[in-house]
Amino acid sequence: MQNPIARFVPQVGGEYPKSFMDIFNNIPLPNGNPDAGVKDMVWKAYDYSSHYHKGQKRKSGKPYFEHCVEVAKILASWKMDHITVIGGLLHDTIEDTDTTYKDIEKDFGSDVANLVDGVTKLGGISFSSRTEKQAGNFMKLLLSVAKDLRVIIIKFADRLHNMRTLHYLTQIKQHRIATETRDVYAPLAHRLGMASVKWDLDDLILKTLNPKEYKLIDSKLKASQKERGKIISNVIEPIKKEIKKYEIDANLFGRPKSHSSIYGKMESRAKTFEEIFDIYAIRIVVEKVEQCYLA
Repeated sequence: MQNPIARFVPQVGGEYPKSFMDIFNNIPLPNGNPDAGVKDMVWKAYDYSSHYHKGQKRKSGKPYFEHCVEVAKILASWKMDHITVIGGLLHDTIEDTDTTYKDIEKDFGSDVANLVDGVTKLGGISFSSRTEKQAGNFMKLLLSVAKDLRVIIIKFADRLHNMRTLHYLTQIKQHRIATETRDVYAPLAHRLGMASVKWDLDDLILKTLNPKEYKLIDSKLKASQKERGKIISNVIEPIKKEIKKYEIDANLFGRPKSHSSIYGKMESRAKTFEEIFDIYAIRIVVEKVEQCYLA
């Protein structure tokens, strides 16, 4: 049974663990106002997950609870609501501990319990075929099982962290998980409009399935980092000045394209890295549609 005193320690002592604050500080609060109720709920989930995963280890040898924390951090960085973040903290409790759906429902409500239950059900679906048609059917199955889209988003965060720590697994498991991610999760992220998630997954897939090509591109990008920064700055600054003249409130972002995007261009055009020139991406984000066209 969970120690009932543990969850009140930060409130009494005034200090929360840094990993908890890293999560909480990124959660959008209702109406933008500090809400002690939300903080208490998230802490309760943090402490609950820590307690029930106690003693469990990942292949890396690190405590399993660290995975739950990282999933929650990813969800918070995506500005998901506190219920989804709590679902991320608890996403493996039903599958990997003696916690039940009724336990989660009793302590955190039916909304959180349904999210955790949905992620658990997704984990029970196995993907074995590499054909496009069956991959598409698998995506439909995922969406049908996950009645709440937040279940898929938690699964994306879970898969993203698992891909980041894939090197601790055997080569066979690395290849299987990376292939599944390539055929199912990256395309699904694209279909749902989660571009940054797709880019992150694509790079991790390339790093696993084509490590030599990934290292080559990575080393060349690092070698030209300063030059790229100057080029992006030289493009952005004049645009900023012009946009300011028209009183457009905009955010400008400049970055090199992802490793996987550059690799795709090299492959499709049969060119070397040095022969690929469109490796930069500039984005202008405005508040209104009409400002988009004006920009």
